[in-house]
Amino acid sequence: MASQEIEALTQALARLPGLGPRSARRAVLHLLKKREGALGPLLSALQAVEQKLATCSTCGNVDTSDPCAVCADPRRDQRSLCVVEEVADLWALERSRLFPGRYHVLGGRLSALDGVRPEDLAIARLIQRVEAGGIDEVVLAMNATLEGQTTAHYIAERIERFPVRLTQLAHGLPVGGELDYLDEGTLAQAMRARRPVA
Repeated sequence: MASQEIEALTQALARLPGLGPRSARRAVLHLLKKREGALGPLLSALQAVEQKLATCSTCGNVDTSDPCAVCADPRRDQRSLCVVEEVADLWALERSRLFPGRYHVLGGRLSALDGVRPEDLAIARLIQRVEAGGIDEVVLAMNATLEGQTTAHYIAERIERFPVRLTQLAHGLPVGGELDYLDEGTLAQAMRARRPVA
């Protein structure tokens, strides 16, 4: 068995998403075996992030500077604003490199069951950004869940009085998806959102 310190490291890693106790033990063994090449750089990177970690006061992204790298980039289209539920959603969209504009992170989604109300999210800040002007389009990139769509509908009602184009991500068939493996909700949305064949 391992020492208390190694066991504490294993337990800390096991609490990370996607890592259970077995995967955490394998990760710890790898770090211990490759101490100079893996453990030292990981420790340095964690300490650097801990010291510099900041939440962007403009969009809510998590970065090592405020404003974040996205908001500080002068090449971004300031007239397009994409609203997402969480920072992970922003990062996923950024990996695709398909959205040239800026973002707004709500910090969650409306949920009566979980007690999450509009004032618990960064919706008021979003309305302030739209009200300030200079935004032509607001893209609602909410997850295709009941709570996500409720949040999108609530935001759409709050923004409709402003002269902006309000759009939403398309929902339906995934690329490479087979009809037989899709749930009824996805199939229904794809059927409702059908379009003419060009």
